Amino acid sequence: MTTLTRVGRRRLLSSVAVTASFALLLGACGSDETPESSNGQVTITVNNMPPETEALQRKNFLDDIAAFEKANPKIKIDPKEGKMDPATFSAKLAGGQLENAYYVYFTDPAGLIARKQAADITPYVAGFPDIQQIKPNLLEVFGDGKGKQYGLPEGNYTMGLVYNRELFKQAGLDPNKPPATWDEVREYAKKISALGDGINGYGDYSKNNTGGWHFTAEMYTRGGDVAARGADGKWTAAFNNDTGKAVLQLLKDMRFTDKAMGEKQLLEWADLLQQMGAGKLGMYLATADNIPTIVSQYKGRTEDYGFGPVPGGQGTLGGGGGYMFSPKSSPEQIKAAMAWVLFRHADPARIDEGKKRDADNKQPVGLPEPNIFTGAAGATYDAASKKYANVPTENFAPFVAAQANIPLKVEPPNAQKIYAVLDPVMAAALTKPDADIPALLADAEKQVNAILATV
Repeated sequence: MTTLTRVGRRRLLSSVAVTASFALLLGACGSDETPESSNGQVTITVNNMPPETEALQRKNFLDDIAAFEKANPKIKIDPKEGKMDPATFSAKLAGGQLENAYYVYFTDPAGLIARKQAADITPYVAGFPDIQQIKPNLLEVFGDGKGKQYGLPEGNYTMGLVYNRELFKQAGLDPNKPPATWDEVREYAKKISALGDGINGYGDYSKNNTGGWHFTAEMYTRGGDVAARGADGKWTAAFNNDTGKAVLQLLKDMRFTDKAMGEKQLLEWADLLQQMGAGKLGMYLATADNIPTIVSQYKGRTEDYGFGPVPGGQGTLGGGGGYMFSPKSSPEQIKAAMAWVLFRHADPARIDEGKKRDADNKQPVGLPEPNIFTGAAGATYDAASKKYANVPTENFAPFVAAQANIPLKVEPPNAQKIYAVLDPVMAAALTKPDADIPALLADAEKQVNAILATV
């Protein structure tokens, strides 16, 4: 999961502004005083501190705490490692051990809001103007759909198409024009695989839940769903239809008719990155942060890779993370925790120094995501990314140009269980020339409906 955690120290003027803003918020709550704030001091617990094994990330996290506490001397942060663990969450909440600000993934907020396991932060949003410069569709993930806000995003990702620009050139394709439709993907894959030498035109997953994940992403690109919620609030499977059949039939045709996907199948996450790094793969669906991993772990060359929007463009699987706030927190703790989250992840005044810190630490700068900002902050983010870029940003221009017009769709509820059911469906389409696609979808539908009945 990609996160926006690498940010630099705050400028003095901005520090004063946040401190003053927070002081005003505290002053507005006079009747809500608690032991935490009766003497003007507020102590909060926050999680998502990187472990010691991630030395650079942990140092940056602790540096940011020090900078925040200097700018906000009435707030003390008690940091904890880890993120929200569903197995222990309810017990921690009941026992008063849940952090004031706790990290969640985009698939978590809806359930937490419905179970009243997150604080309503709506009354405090107006006191933090920077929230208005966060993309509305990301804020909506942490809302109830009725105007109330329960959390704040810190990072995001959406799927796109990673492709090998060098192989495009060798196959006579324009490296600045990735395929816009799935029919074009098939045609491009044929031309790339025709280069021979063990090169596959397109790659896909079918193991360890990655197959179900990609099936979901491919359904979204065609305007479909894997699960749909009815007017009665109940979820049901939504893939046993013409869209689901089209996803699987295309893969089956590319694999067996076109022979554009290679004989080795039952692939999982690292396999396609490895193929891409070795120059043996033309295209696959992924997120932008795959590219620096291909380079650092699989010896690829950054300049060889492009990133385009998802073919089809009717929807893209998106995800990310953010923070919600314990309902057992006092108002002062909630506001202090919000101030911390915004300081670390969504402070426009810290964007430039954050990108500089990334560049100084040889972290990738210039990838199109994560980017949670819009408006003036979005412009600041883009300028800083360009200023400190250490990756070829022009290679991602197709994605940037199209992405704003592609609807973001999050994962279905109980996503990992659903993905496990859909893995064998993908595997059959990619390994069995006689795979019965309607039967595969019908059987998976029954299993997924059983899973969704528990939501």
